[in-house]
Amino acid sequence: MIDRFPYPLLYESPRLVVIDKPAGLPVHPGPKAQHSVESLFPLLSRRKNGPWLVHRLDADTSGCLMIALRKQALVEAQALFASGKVRKTYWAVVENGPQDSEGLVDAPLRKKTAPEGWHMETHPDGQTARTRWRVLARGKGHSLLELELLTGRTHQARIHCALLGCPILGDTRYGGRKAPLHLMSRSLDLALSEERVTAQAAPPDFMRESCQAFGLELP
Repeated sequence: MIDRFPYPLLYESPRLVVIDKPAGLPVHPGPKAQHSVESLFPLLSRRKNGPWLVHRLDADTSGCLMIALRKQALVEAQALFASGKVRKTYWAVVENGPQDSEGLVDAPLRKKTAPEGWHMETHPDGQTARTRWRVLARGKGHSLLELELLTGRTHQARIHCALLGCPILGDTRYGGRKAPLHLMSRSLDLALSEERVTAQAAPPDFMRESCQAFGLELP
């Protein structure tokens, strides 16, 4: 059945898989989108129990997404995510770029609801949010950043890049220009009791094309 799965499998075992989720595919079905990662679960397993999402990605974010095929693996993997024992790296094409070559953003985040919708904001009473970053390449008006999310807050990568003064290209909610969201979950690395999971996704085509246009060399 997994042979018929429409997207690349970056890691596969009897307990877990990591898929390369394309940009634009939501993880949950909704009123505006019936096609989703969860709607494809029957292609991963025929068991009555599961599969389950171990974590989530925004619909417009591409790359590594972990799915548990067994409940024990789900519980163990989610505990590692919650305790910060998963190495999660993202790549982002940002407007301009930070002056330094690397650094750490430590800025608590909380959700704010407004008449026009909700967004995340920095606030001292928010949840701890820490992102380690480094510049991989600089080009014409843009930079390619590697982001290591030390916590896993909603929109963390997006708002922390905006705080650096270099919003992610396509992230109009937090100051970026209109375009596809140039953010991807590049890699996952975690050690479970029965296996070590390592997975790495390739940049989507539109992100490669933008890097080429801006003179950004992909590592």
